[in-house]
Amino acid sequence: MNASTKDTLLGQHTDYPVRYAPEVLCPIPRKDGRDALGLTAGSLPFRGVDIWTHYEVSWLNASGKPLVAQAEITVPATSPNLIESKSMKLYFNSLNFERFASTADFEARVKADLSAVAGSEINLRLWLADDMEMPGITRLPGICLDDLPLSCEEFILDAAHLKADASRVVTEIVNTNLLRSLCPVTNQPDWGSVLVQYKGPAIDHAGLLAYVVSFRNHPDFHEQCVERMFNDILLRCQPESLTVYARYTRRGGLDINPFRTNCDDMPLSARLFRQ
Repeated sequence: MNASTKDTLLGQHTDYPVRYAPEVLCPIPRKDGRDALGLTAGSLPFRGVDIWTHYEVSWLNASGKPLVAQAEITVPATSPNLIESKSMKLYFNSLNFERFASTADFEARVKADLSAVAGSEINLRLWLADDMEMPGITRLPGICLDDLPLSCEEFILDAAHLKADASRVVTEIVNTNLLRSLCPVTNQPDWGSVLVQYKGPAIDHAGLLAYVVSFRNHPDFHEQCVERMFNDILLRCQPESLTVYARYTRRGGLDINPFRTNCDDMPLSARLFRQ
């Protein structure tokens, strides 16, 4: 059953399940956030994925010995639902004492459960603790805007900061580590870095930075913040192509990294210094 934000376990005292409990997974309809932006499922201006990294995955093998891993979960932006983060944490904790005949069986169970809640097939990749091919620390490509001077009197989300020079058409990548938004249920801060890649009228860097910083007191889920950024930049700056990619810091062993684009670029496989 789909839930509104008031129906979630966020901000509530909850006992961690000690047995397999897929029923704790909580879907949030994407339609809720997209309606506020005037977006409809059949005519979205973007495509993309939500990339979750889970650093605290564990289960038991057939003899009861614990195994540990890191997981990357990729949820398509076309799925009807996003998955509420606390319910994801509770679900994975419910697997800590569950026995599986093989790692492949564990992967199949998790993939089936998360796909059912998202309403579309998700992708799952596991790295075991001794895997030497795990992603390392990197930085976002492009021009970092963080050293630009910025004067802030109040922090109210305002797309009017976004401006572009139609006389100059550029192809560029810019990024900032100054993203902060709020959980719409608990009001706790979410911290992240965001990349904007585009081709089109040159976007004013100071205005783009001010726009990202204006999210500082804005309550929304990670996925909805990125979709709002994409939609605002697309409407106000009129780029020919656009990608917006945010990598948030982890909470409870999970980070969420929404990627939205209207071109063919694939998301950067990255782990930033705060992740």
